[in-house]
Amino acid sequence: MAHPLIRNNQHNIGHICTTQQCLEGRGANLAMRWVDSQGTRIDYSFEDLDRESNRFANLLSNLGFGSGDIFFTFLPKMPEQFFAFLGALKLQVICGTMFSNFGEEALLDRLGDSGAKGIITKTSLLKKLLPIRKRLPDLQYVIVVDGDDDPDLELLSYRRLLAEASPDFLTPLTQADTPSVLHYTSGSTGKPKGVLHRHGSVVLQSLTAREVLSLTHEDLFWCTADPGWVTGTSYGIIGPWSLGVPQLHYGGGYDAKVWMQLLEQEKVTVWYSAPTALRMLMREDTSIFASVKLSSLRHIFSVGEPLNPEVISWAQKVLNHEVYDTWFQTETGAIMISNRPGLKIRPGSMGKPVPGIQPAILDDTGKHQETGIQGNLCLKPDWPSMFVTYLNNEKKYQERFQHGFYHTGDTAVQDSDGYYWFMGRNDDIINTAGHLVGPFEVESALLEMEEIAESGVIGAPDELMFEKIVAFVALHPRYTPSPELELKIKLHVANKGSSTICPHEIIFCDSVPKNKSGKIMRRVLRAKYLGQDPGDISTMDF
Repeated sequence: MAHPLIRNNQHNIGHICTTQQCLEGRGANLAMRWVDSQGTRIDYSFEDLDRESNRFANLLSNLGFGSGDIFFTFLPKMPEQFFAFLGALKLQVICGTMFSNFGEEALLDRLGDSGAKGIITKTSLLKKLLPIRKRLPDLQYVIVVDGDDDPDLELLSYRRLLAEASPDFLTPLTQADTPSVLHYTSGSTGKPKGVLHRHGSVVLQSLTAREVLSLTHEDLFWCTADPGWVTGTSYGIIGPWSLGVPQLHYGGGYDAKVWMQLLEQEKVTVWYSAPTALRMLMREDTSIFASVKLSSLRHIFSVGEPLNPEVISWAQKVLNHEVYDTWFQTETGAIMISNRPGLKIRPGSMGKPVPGIQPAILDDTGKHQETGIQGNLCLKPDWPSMFVTYLNNEKKYQERFQHGFYHTGDTAVQDSDGYYWFMGRNDDIINTAGHLVGPFEVESALLEMEEIAESGVIGAPDELMFEKIVAFVALHPRYTPSPELELKIKLHVANKGSSTICPHEIIFCDSVPKNKSGKIMRRVLRAKYLGQDPGDISTMDF
């Protein structure tokens, strides 16, 4: 039986989020209220969204893009981000999104691995892209949203190309398995992996937006996530707009006063943010909240890292609202386990599975663990938004599926009432402010510095960010530790990768512990940092 969201077997995300909304009589309805960092407001209807994404689809088609080509957005949050994303998907072009704070190496990893044919960016970000352009032979087109054509730098003007593009576009019939969105996620060893999704993901993204986030046409929804993150595409674009739900999008960064004003003045009804942001709000002067009236706000949801019970208690007391924690991954594409309205919150828990999702707690042999016993959090495969591969790394993809289940890499416990409780990662991935950072990526950036001979990176508990990045570095003999060198190291990593992977703490040491095969013993580093017993160190190479 066809899903009620899908009309005539058309699964195309771009079509469903725009054209289909117009065909169903919502064309004149508000789709996006855009507020820039200076407070300027612009409203876009679903007709506007449809027209501008149509023009971008035609823009790409005029340049020779077609089904299966890969195109990236490298923009701060701005309206063009959404037009480009939806327009590329209408053309069946695979669309990847990247954070605007990415540095050269982060760009090179993603654009090079994917063989991206084109990218859209701003002139202010070209200083990161142009130095690596010659190392990206597949990158044929660089489109700038705020600049003119520049033949010498091989740049194309978005404004000119869009003016030449028709506002009419007939989206080709798109099957559920057609590739759609590409996100890169870090691994504990090796470069970031390209997580490829399909257009059929819209079915579960839509269902969870309705059943978990409880969105209706009368809501104004605000997801604070950047589109460079899976939350920003699954629930800052696809889920709400597939339901015809209007969204608030804000172009500025974290500012407690501004955020509270937006919630109040724009009459936001459902708010989706991250525990780190909520913990930052907890540290603000309480006077910020005293004068704010959140009478329009129905629900607050969080995502990205475990939600502390203290945050839930604070929100009840200060904001007079519950906070519902949700859990999913880049690979899952949509919410899998969640607290939600109608389900009693157990502070600190992940909640219960959403309809159609079958989690299991397994030991390393694939045996189901009894209630209350910690094990690997796994999911029965073939939910609609499940990723289809790691781009160019099918072997790694297959390794995630064992004993008939997808292994998430998280460990958890299920209680007797069916609630799941996150216990930790079973690898070295660091969850810092909701962003998963692979230590290898940070260690590689550190070793590029001439001062550093060895590096080892771990995650350590942090009250604000859940985990902070701690880097142990051993210097070459001719260099000595200093505050100036520490700052230089942090700036180097931020510029090479992004501010997300920048170490929060640098610890200078004589050497980094390794085993006899040369593998960094992060377990020993973590124990040293936390003042714990390192356990068996018989394999260490002294």
